Amino acid sequence: MHQRTILLLYALLALVLSACHSTPQYASHVSEKDCTEHLGISFLRHCQTWATTHEGQRKADLGDGTYLNPIVAGDHPDPSILKDGENYYMVFSTFESYPALTIWHSQDMINWQPVGPALTKYVGSIWAPELTKHNGRYYVYIPAKLPGHNSNYVVWADDIRGPWSDPIDLNLDKKYPDRIDPGHLVGEDGKRYLFFSHGDYVQLADDGLSLVGEMKHVYDGWKYPEEWDVESYAQEGPKMLKHGDYFYMVTAVGGTAGPPTGHMVIAARAKSVHGPWENSPYNPIIRTESAAEKWWSRGHATLVEGPTEGDWYMMYHGYENGFHTLGRQAMLEPIEWTDDGWFRSKGYNVGQPIPKPAGGIADANGMPLSDDFSSNKFGVQWSFFRGDVTESKRLRYGKDEQGPYLELSPKGDSPSNSSPMTFVAGDQAYQFEVDIELQPGALGGALLFYNDKLYAGVGIAEKGFLLHRYGMDQRYTKRPTGNKFRLRVTNDRHILTIHYSTDRGKTWHKYDTQMEVSGYHHNVAYGFMSLRPAIYAAGTGKVKFRNLIYRALP
Repeated sequence: MHQRTILLLYALLALVLSACHSTPQYASHVSEKDCTEHLGISFLRHCQTWATTHEGQRKADLGDGTYLNPIVAGDHPDPSILKDGENYYMVFSTFESYPALTIWHSQDMINWQPVGPALTKYVGSIWAPELTKHNGRYYVYIPAKLPGHNSNYVVWADDIRGPWSDPIDLNLDKKYPDRIDPGHLVGEDGKRYLFFSHGDYVQLADDGLSLVGEMKHVYDGWKYPEEWDVESYAQEGPKMLKHGDYFYMVTAVGGTAGPPTGHMVIAARAKSVHGPWENSPYNPIIRTESAAEKWWSRGHATLVEGPTEGDWYMMYHGYENGFHTLGRQAMLEPIEWTDDGWFRSKGYNVGQPIPKPAGGIADANGMPLSDDFSSNKFGVQWSFFRGDVTESKRLRYGKDEQGPYLELSPKGDSPSNSSPMTFVAGDQAYQFEVDIELQPGALGGALLFYNDKLYAGVGIAEKGFLLHRYGMDQRYTKRPTGNKFRLRVTNDRHILTIHYSTDRGKTWHKYDTQMEVSGYHHNVAYGFMSLRPAIYAAGTGKVKFRNLIYRALP
């Protein structure tokens, strides 16, 4: 090859590498596919991407001593993390998904696996919970919003894997219906306290199952500069700990979503749980400063010590730039304690690889999302939307000559009122396919589901295919005869495409409508949910589902 041509190729390569590592739209989250499309050559692998696990799902552990956020991909907001000896446990807000409050386990804070749900009884939309351990017993404090009854609950267990108690109402609904995001702390007097949004706190009974005395106000927060772009002040999510001579309160302000630069982490400390609380000179501890960054709306942090003593981190959530539909994802960032007893970020770029915590054991990561329905994965993978414990009566697992199946009894007449079964997906692009067998009168289908007012996909009934779009059930079109279909739903970076097959996936036909779903998220539709793969059964007949296969796309 001519020397000048070689030099030109090297120059072009250098430009693209520079773009991948420096320019915001080609930062470390750029996929290999994106990089190769710019050069047209397959050997370019220098743009950083995630490692993969089951079915090509992305994972944080890069296998070279570093990790790349998110720690737990997909909708895992408001993380509450507990260090318990050599183990770590974590729980997230689950809002309208039931069973709720799935416990996750890790030994290195990077590789996580689900254990099971702590809550099966519907008490409302579950907001930021608090997982703690006191005198050998585990507790989850739960703010729940139900029309006419906004309160806080607690469940407890002597074994983190359960069984968990029924929820116990702390009866805050009448006097303090807007107190959310409880944070547990043991004071200098040995008494237990719950801190809430707005800077209030109240004493707990010694057993942690009821409140003692009146709510008191103790902290006014920290005010950011007026010229910053934020959603609202919204002082929330206090996470509490004792470190050295001080109690620390780690709080979120600026609003959970809205402008990407709004949400942030602040801190305060006091010698007594009763105050006075002094704001950190390092506030805000973390904040997204530009819409060009990889991670938006970063906040709601819990401090946790790593596997090696003296090695500290913040676990919090953030929106992935361009992928609000995935919900708020769990992130990990190193911090350091200063000589004067404060803590601050170590300043890593959280969109780039970061050294893994030292000393931990890397267990298996995540779980397969494919399901042959040979076992019940509710509360670990699957959940109903706004369904209570009685929804489990709609489920029947069986096996016939075609293999295992899930038979789902119908509810309602649409995805909007049928409590679809959903699961969290954490990949930017993916597809899933499933066999559907309809009984007379049944309406069944496969969707991308945000909530009962916003979803997209296709249902199948006796009279045809039913298009679901914009959260509406829009129109029926002609379909092939028969009662057995296989549907394939592809979400390729917000482009929704549906295929169907009548011969169990041997031959595929493209459904005649494609959709763009990038706006199916909280900033548009409220609710704090994420856009999730879903199946449903409505009408008057039951629906059998078989052989669901999930795969991440490059």
